[in-house]
Amino acid sequence: MTKIKTQYNRRSFLKVSAAAGGGMLIGFSWLTGCISDAKIEEIAIPKEWFDINGYIKIGDTGLVTIYSPNPEIGQNIKTSMPMIVAEELDVDWKQVVVEQAPLNTGFYQNQFAGGSLSIRLSWDALRMAGATGRRMLLEAAAKEWGLSVSNLTASKGIIKQINGERTITYGEIASKAVDIKVPEEIELKEIKDFKLIGTSVKNVEGKNIVTGKPLYGLDFKREGMLLAMIQHPPAFGMKITDFNEEEIKKMPGVKDAFIIDTTINEPSWSDEKGFLQLIAVVGESTWQLIKAKQAIKATYEVVSELENSEMHLKNLEQAIVSGKVEKSRKDGNPDAAFDKAVKVIEQTYNSPFLAHNTMEPMNFFANVTENSAELIGPTQTPEALEGSVAKLLNIPIENITVNMTRMGGGFGRRLYVHFGVEAAAISKKIGAPVKLIYTREDDMSQGTYRPAYQSTYKAGLDENNNLIAFSVKGAGLPESSVFPDRFPAGTVDNYLAEEISASTNITTGAWRAPKSHFTAGAEQSFLDEVAEAAGKDPIDFRLELFDRAIKNPVGEKHDYEAERYAGVLKLVKDKSNWGDNKPGVYRGVAAYFCHSSYVAEVIDVVLENGQPKVKNVYCAVDCGIVVNPDAAKNMIQGGVIDGIGHAMYSQLTFNNGVVNEKNFDRYQLMRHSQAPESIEVFFVKNEIAPTGLGEPGLPPAVGALANALYKATGQRLTTQPFANHIQTKKLLG
Repeated sequence: MTKIKTQYNRRSFLKVSAAAGGGMLIGFSWLTGCISDAKIEEIAIPKEWFDINGYIKIGDTGLVTIYSPNPEIGQNIKTSMPMIVAEELDVDWKQVVVEQAPLNTGFYQNQFAGGSLSIRLSWDALRMAGATGRRMLLEAAAKEWGLSVSNLTASKGIIKQINGERTITYGEIASKAVDIKVPEEIELKEIKDFKLIGTSVKNVEGKNIVTGKPLYGLDFKREGMLLAMIQHPPAFGMKITDFNEEEIKKMPGVKDAFIIDTTINEPSWSDEKGFLQLIAVVGESTWQLIKAKQAIKATYEVVSELENSEMHLKNLEQAIVSGKVEKSRKDGNPDAAFDKAVKVIEQTYNSPFLAHNTMEPMNFFANVTENSAELIGPTQTPEALEGSVAKLLNIPIENITVNMTRMGGGFGRRLYVHFGVEAAAISKKIGAPVKLIYTREDDMSQGTYRPAYQSTYKAGLDENNNLIAFSVKGAGLPESSVFPDRFPAGTVDNYLAEEISASTNITTGAWRAPKSHFTAGAEQSFLDEVAEAAGKDPIDFRLELFDRAIKNPVGEKHDYEAERYAGVLKLVKDKSNWGDNKPGVYRGVAAYFCHSSYVAEVIDVVLENGQPKVKNVYCAVDCGIVVNPDAAKNMIQGGVIDGIGHAMYSQLTFNNGVVNEKNFDRYQLMRHSQAPESIEVFFVKNEIAPTGLGEPGLPPAVGALANALYKATGQRLTTQPFANHIQTKKLLG
């Protein structure tokens, strides 16, 4: 067994205390997961439960409850994380109850949902908590029976004497385990001995979701609560000066209307930087508030340049040509190698701003009094929200509570806290509890968009069609999409990567698989074009490069493990029967590394009435140990659909700072009929600790789609959305 220390100096996460009614509590202050309610019918509920943040609780009936801090945004960590604890604790899954904890910075670190980090950061903490509980229960039983721990074994919540017939349940011994000293070192299970991890366990909230139980922020209600809506200026670069306040206040159902200012001194990365002055309308029903919003007549002043879509593209092009390089990597002498190259391939790729479009509209509840604030709603960053509200309203942070609801989608949108801050400011102004609700138009015109990107790739081949030079220069509004140390860094003797930033007053933020969603598509499309110029199979061409990185890598470092990268390509090649070319089926491949995981995908496209249709997708994934295969498969499938849909159809455009696509009548999302008919997912089996999974499935889908569309149309698609640039006449001809 693997041994692990349980003590972490003053930040030790393990504590033991007696539970009323006779139970054992094991606290772990940096657990980073989120667990929800589950009904237990087989075991009686103990008379007393403690709602203590960040603790495993074992009741006198043997029932186990885990309170866990991180938000649930559909990635199913409310099931997968308690599975890890239950595995090491050796408790029957039927004996586990899981619940959501509120924000508590005194107990937890990393209390957020983002970056595909939940399982990755929590793996050791969750295992340690479960294993420590098991050890202490065994020691209590050993003391009770006058035996050594080595003479006992535990399984499914029952302790047994190895050379005897005595047994005792966790519930029966839990009250005596509280007197056992926490061991300084515990043994974790060998990976091969896992019984629960690696099995498909149903979502613990599945029944609640499908039966419509109130779970989401939009469901939350409080007696005496008012509703609020906001209106911001119509364009980025504008500020509100005044509006017909008295007229709006007289409308049916309207309780108040005013301008609020949410400017925060020394704002953090998660604070709003675009529309800080807003018109707020407070009332009794959403319909009455929508009618009031429609009647607003406001005046605005221009405070910065009003941008349009053509200006964005021009800014990116200028940045690529003459922008300041923020970060770069250079191996060998790329300029000299390009001069010697027999063939030089060059291509520029573009992608537009994108909205997040969470299914659940943006909303938050706030109840602010003179010196306290209660906040409830869907947020990926509760601690950031707490801090921003404290700064804006000058309330001691210890007087602010944040409770998290389940989220109807996040995708990075709910990393930013302005909607919670706005709710708090409105509640403070009216002196009453309020729930702020955005319309779809509010959200899609507010900003926090995925940045717009442009990158130029260049490759040089020698007379034997070997890749001897490679360069990429990328700019974004505002951030570059280039990762200098990712593939193909380490595989080419002469390599150059440059990051460039460009300015914009349009607010941007993280969007699922930040930067990688664009870079993977551009890079993998370009590599296919280079492979074609070299006369090589796209997969074989990539494997040659990885072979170089394995045997004789170039440069001091690269961010990926070449063996694992090559491994997913080989797996998807096998599972998709690559090379088995069927008439009328056009195949594209891509592979990408991000969030510490490796994913390779093959996409099959067919033509129906002259239009491309994604038929099948094959995915090979190396994310370390897979905790819950069904949940993991669902995340990859969702990422594939997200990647294909947005690359194919979605974009935001601007006219004098005003976004043109304010709802789904103009902003196209993938329809059911356009989704792949099948998505098969294959996981690499290993004993590596789990890595990211919520985001890595999306980026390679963009490149694989572009490469399949090229095979179908003969057209290299370099600008998203692809549907706007496919030459349908050529297809029909």
